[in-house]
Amino acid sequence: MEESDDFSESTPAAAFRLKWDVFLSFRGEDTRNGFTDRLYNALFSNEIRVYRDNDGMDRGDEIGPSLIEAIEDSAAAVAVISPNYASSWWCLEELARLYESRKLVLPVFFDVDPSDVRRQIGPFEEGIESLVVKCGVEKVKRWRNAMARVGGISGWVYKNIRLIYSISVSLSIIYVKTLNYHDS
Repeated sequence: MEESDDFSESTPAAAFRLKWDVFLSFRGEDTRNGFTDRLYNALFSNEIRVYRDNDGMDRGDEIGPSLIEAIEDSAAAVAVISPNYASSWWCLEELARLYESRKLVLPVFFDVDPSDVRRQIGPFEEGIESLVVKCGVEKVKRWRNAMARVGGISGWVYKNIRLIYSISVSLSIIYVKTLNYHDS
C-alpha cells in the first residue's frame, strides 16, 4: 500500500512510548454497529491496541482532552471514510489533527469513491460546506486539506467483509515490522 509524503509513520521508538497502536476514526451513525465493530474486534484479536471512541459526542461539544491525548498517544490511525464523515466537524477535526501530528493514516473508503473524497464532491462537498458558518473558514480550510490528502492515499475500498481481515493482517505486519526495526 502506497503512502503519501503528507502522512508519515511515527518513529518506531515512539511506538513503544505510546498507549495505542491505532486510533480508529469513523462516523458512528454510518459504521459503528457493523463494519467498525468488526474491524475493531479483528484488530484486537491480532493484539493491536486500538483506541475507539464508543461514546460519541453531543451536538455542540468540543473535542475533549482525552480524545486529543488518544490521537497523540497513537502510532497510526485508520480513518473509515463513509458518506456522512464530512458532515461531522468532530470527524473532520480528528482527521486534521491526525494529519497535523504526522501520523500514518490508513484510509478505508466505506461506500464512497476515494476520488470524491480527494476532490470533495457529492456528500463531502455538502458536508463540509454545511459547517462553514458554524465553524469558520479557517477550520474548514484545515479540514479540506486533510480530506484532500487522505483521499489521495492508496487505501482500502470496502466491498465485502473480507476487507476487515485484510486490514487486520496489514496492520499486524506494519506493527511487527516496527518492532523488528526497533530491535535492530
